[in-house]
Amino acid sequence: MSRVRVATPLGLHIPGTSVVHRAPAGLKLALLAALGTVVAFVREPLPALGLLGFVAATWLLARLPLRALRQVRGVAVLLVALGAFRWWAAGPGAAVGMVAGLSAVVLAAAVVTATTPTDEIVAVLVRGLRALARVPLLGRVVVPESFALAVALVLRTVPTLLDVAQGARDAARARGVRGPRAWLLPTLLRTVGHAVRTGEAIHARGLLDTARTS
Repeated sequence: MSRVRVATPLGLHIPGTSVVHRAPAGLKLALLAALGTVVAFVREPLPALGLLGFVAATWLLARLPLRALRQVRGVAVLLVALGAFRWWAAGPGAAVGMVAGLSAVVLAAAVVTATTPTDEIVAVLVRGLRALARVPLLGRVVVPESFALAVALVLRTVPTLLDVAQGARDAARARGVRGPRAWLLPTLLRTVGHAVRTGEAIHARGLLDTARTS
Protein backbone atom coordinates (compact mmCIF):
# COMPACT_ATOMS: atom_id res chain seq x y z
CA MET A 1 0.00 0.00 0.00
CA SER A 2 1.50 3.33 -1.04
CA ARG A 3 1.57 6.18 1.38
CA VAL A 4 1.00 9.76 0.50
CA ARG A 5 2.49 12.53 2.56
CA VAL A 6 -0.32 14.93 3.37
CA ALA A 7 0.88 18.46 4.04
CA THR A 8 -1.57 21.05 5.33
CA PRO A 9 -1.18 24.47 6.96
CA LEU A 10 -1.85 22.73 10.28
CA GLY A 11 0.80 20.07 9.98
CA LEU A 12 2.44 17.18 8.19
CA HIS A 13 0.93 13.73 8.54
CA ILE A 14 2.15 10.56 6.85
CA PRO A 15 -0.79 8.13 6.69
CA GLY A 16 -0.10 4.48 7.42
CA THR A 17 -1.51 1.28 8.87
CA SER A 18 1.25 0.40 11.35
CA VAL A 19 0.57 -0.29 15.01
CA VAL A 20 2.06 3.12 15.81
CA HIS A 21 -0.39 4.85 13.47
CA ARG A 22 -3.31 2.95 14.99
CA ALA A 23 -2.34 3.71 18.59
CA PRO A 24 -4.57 6.28 20.31
CA ALA A 25 -3.30 9.85 20.14
CA GLY A 26 -3.68 10.19 23.92
CA LEU A 27 -1.44 7.21 24.53
CA LYS A 28 1.26 8.52 22.21
CA LEU A 29 1.21 11.96 23.82
CA ALA A 30 1.33 10.42 27.30
CA LEU A 31 4.33 8.28 26.34
CA LEU A 32 6.05 11.31 24.82
CA ALA A 33 5.55 13.24 28.06
CA ALA A 34 6.83 10.27 30.08
CA LEU A 35 9.90 10.02 27.85
CA GLY A 36 10.65 13.70 28.33
CA THR A 37 10.37 13.27 32.10
CA VAL A 38 12.72 10.27 32.12
CA VAL A 39 15.27 12.01 29.92
CA ALA A 40 15.34 14.94 32.34
CA PHE A 41 16.79 12.61 34.99
CA VAL A 42 19.07 10.52 32.78
CA ARG A 43 22.73 11.51 32.98
CA GLU A 44 24.63 8.39 31.89
CA PRO A 45 25.25 7.73 28.18
CA LEU A 46 24.18 4.07 28.10
CA PRO A 47 20.61 4.61 29.36
CA ALA A 48 20.24 7.61 27.07
CA LEU A 49 21.47 5.60 24.09
CA GLY A 50 19.04 2.85 25.07
CA LEU A 51 16.14 5.33 24.99
CA LEU A 52 17.30 6.62 21.62
CA GLY A 53 17.50 3.07 20.28
CA PHE A 54 13.98 2.35 21.52
CA VAL A 55 12.60 5.44 19.79
CA ALA A 56 14.49 4.58 16.60
CA ALA A 57 12.90 1.12 16.70
CA THR A 58 9.51 2.80 17.03
CA TRP A 59 10.30 4.86 13.92
CA LEU A 60 11.06 1.66 12.02
CA LEU A 61 7.94 0.00 13.40
CA ALA A 62 5.88 2.89 12.06
CA ARG A 63 7.54 2.35 8.66
CA LEU A 64 8.18 6.06 8.26
CA PRO A 65 10.35 7.14 5.32
CA LEU A 66 13.77 8.59 5.95
CA ARG A 67 12.78 11.79 4.18
CA ALA A 68 10.52 12.57 7.15
CA LEU A 69 13.67 13.17 9.20
CA ARG A 70 14.12 16.48 7.40
CA GLN A 71 11.66 18.01 9.87
CA VAL A 72 14.26 17.64 12.65
CA ARG A 73 17.42 18.59 10.74
CA GLY A 74 17.36 22.13 12.12
CA VAL A 75 17.18 20.77 15.66
CA ALA A 76 20.06 18.40 14.85
CA VAL A 77 22.36 21.38 14.25
CA LEU A 78 21.43 22.75 17.67
CA LEU A 79 22.04 19.37 19.31
CA VAL A 80 25.51 19.17 17.78
CA ALA A 81 26.33 22.62 19.15
CA LEU A 82 25.00 21.71 22.61
CA GLY A 83 26.91 18.44 22.53
CA ALA A 84 30.16 20.21 21.67
CA PHE A 85 29.71 22.62 24.56
CA ARG A 86 28.81 19.80 26.95
CA TRP A 87 31.89 17.84 25.82
CA TRP A 88 34.09 20.84 26.57
CA ALA A 89 32.42 21.50 29.94
CA ALA A 90 31.89 18.00 31.34
CA GLY A 91 33.55 15.45 29.08
CA PRO A 92 32.48 13.01 26.35
CA GLY A 93 30.26 10.82 28.56
CA ALA A 94 28.09 13.74 29.64
CA ALA A 95 27.92 15.04 26.07
CA VAL A 96 26.78 11.68 24.67
CA GLY A 97 24.21 11.28 27.44
CA MET A 98 22.71 14.72 26.88
CA VAL A 99 22.64 14.56 23.08
CA ALA A 100 21.27 11.01 23.00
CA GLY A 101 18.52 11.86 25.49
CA LEU A 102 17.46 15.03 23.73
CA SER A 103 17.64 13.27 20.36
CA ALA A 104 15.31 10.58 21.69
CA VAL A 105 12.73 13.21 22.67
CA VAL A 106 13.03 15.06 19.36
CA LEU A 107 12.72 11.86 17.34
CA ALA A 108 9.79 10.68 19.46
CA ALA A 109 8.01 13.99 18.85
CA ALA A 110 8.61 13.53 15.13
CA VAL A 111 7.09 10.03 15.31
CA VAL A 112 4.02 11.35 17.13
CA THR A 113 3.41 14.22 14.72
CA ALA A 114 4.06 12.06 11.64
CA THR A 115 1.70 9.27 12.71
CA THR A 116 -1.02 11.38 14.32
CA PRO A 117 -3.27 13.89 12.53
CA THR A 118 -3.04 17.33 14.10
CA ASP A 119 -6.79 17.40 14.69
CA GLU A 120 -6.46 14.35 16.93
CA ILE A 121 -3.64 15.98 18.90
CA VAL A 122 -5.79 19.07 19.41
CA ALA A 123 -8.75 16.95 20.53
CA VAL A 124 -6.67 15.10 23.14
CA LEU A 125 -5.17 18.30 24.52
CA VAL A 126 -8.59 19.92 24.71
CA ARG A 127 -9.98 17.03 26.75
CA GLY A 128 -7.05 17.17 29.17
CA LEU A 129 -7.22 20.93 29.56
CA ARG A 130 -10.96 20.87 30.11
CA ALA A 131 -10.30 18.76 33.18
CA LEU A 132 -7.86 21.41 34.42
CA ALA A 133 -10.39 24.13 33.69
CA ARG A 134 -12.70 22.60 36.30
CA VAL A 135 -10.15 23.38 39.02
CA PRO A 136 -11.02 26.58 40.92
CA LEU A 137 -9.06 29.63 39.77
CA LEU A 138 -7.51 27.69 36.86
CA GLY A 139 -10.86 27.71 35.12
CA ARG A 140 -10.60 31.49 34.77
CA VAL A 141 -7.27 31.45 32.95
CA VAL A 142 -7.27 28.14 31.08
CA VAL A 143 -8.89 28.23 27.63
CA PRO A 144 -8.54 24.59 26.52
CA GLU A 145 -9.15 25.05 22.80
CA SER A 146 -6.77 27.99 22.39
CA PHE A 147 -3.97 26.43 24.43
CA ALA A 148 -4.25 23.04 22.77
CA LEU A 149 -4.23 24.64 19.35
CA ALA A 150 -1.13 26.66 20.22
CA VAL A 151 0.74 23.53 21.36
CA ALA A 152 -0.25 21.61 18.25
CA LEU A 153 0.85 24.46 16.00
CA VAL A 154 4.25 24.69 17.71
CA LEU A 155 4.81 20.97 17.09
CA ARG A 156 4.55 21.54 13.37
CA THR A 157 5.39 25.19 12.76
CA VAL A 158 9.00 25.16 14.01
CA PRO A 159 10.16 22.45 11.55
CA THR A 160 8.17 24.14 8.79
CA LEU A 161 9.84 27.50 9.35
CA LEU A 162 13.26 25.86 9.41
CA ASP A 163 12.46 24.34 6.03
CA VAL A 164 11.32 27.73 4.75
CA ALA A 165 14.62 29.32 5.75
CA GLN A 166 16.61 26.46 4.23
CA GLY A 167 14.65 26.71 0.98
CA ALA A 168 15.27 30.43 0.77
CA ARG A 169 19.01 29.92 1.31
CA ASP A 170 19.14 27.19 -1.33
CA ALA A 171 17.31 29.41 -3.82
CA ALA A 172 19.73 32.27 -3.15
CA ARG A 173 22.73 30.00 -3.69
CA ALA A 174 21.22 28.70 -6.93
CA ARG A 175 21.09 32.31 -8.18
CA GLY A 176 24.69 32.82 -7.13
CA VAL A 177 23.75 35.33 -4.43
CA ARG A 178 25.47 35.16 -1.06
CA GLY A 179 24.87 36.79 2.32
CA PRO A 180 21.94 37.04 4.74
CA ARG A 181 20.16 39.74 2.74
CA ALA A 182 19.66 37.31 -0.12
CA TRP A 183 17.45 35.00 1.92
CA LEU A 184 16.11 36.99 4.88
CA LEU A 185 13.42 38.83 2.90
CA PRO A 186 12.19 35.71 1.03
CA THR A 187 12.12 33.85 4.36
CA LEU A 188 10.06 36.64 5.91
CA LEU A 189 7.60 36.70 3.00
CA ARG A 190 7.19 32.92 3.02
CA THR A 191 6.75 32.95 6.80
CA VAL A 192 3.98 35.53 6.51
CA GLY A 193 2.35 33.44 3.80
CA HIS A 194 2.50 30.38 6.03
CA ALA A 195 0.95 32.35 8.89
CA VAL A 196 -1.87 33.55 6.63
CA ARG A 197 -2.63 30.02 5.42
CA THR A 198 -2.55 28.74 8.99
CA GLY A 199 -4.96 31.47 10.09
CA GLU A 200 -7.31 30.61 7.25
CA ALA A 201 -7.21 26.95 8.23
CA ILE A 202 -7.97 27.80 11.86
CA HIS A 203 -10.85 30.04 10.81
CA ALA A 204 -12.24 27.38 8.47
CA ARG A 205 -12.34 24.91 11.34
CA GLY A 206 -14.01 27.42 13.64
CA LEU A 207 -11.48 26.71 16.40
CA LEU A 208 -11.17 30.30 17.55
CA ASP A 209 -14.95 30.71 17.72
CA THR A 210 -15.10 27.55 19.83
CA ALA A 211 -12.46 28.91 22.20
CA ARG A 212 -14.30 32.19 22.68
CA THR A 213 -17.62 30.56 23.46
CA SER A 214 -16.25 27.87 25.79
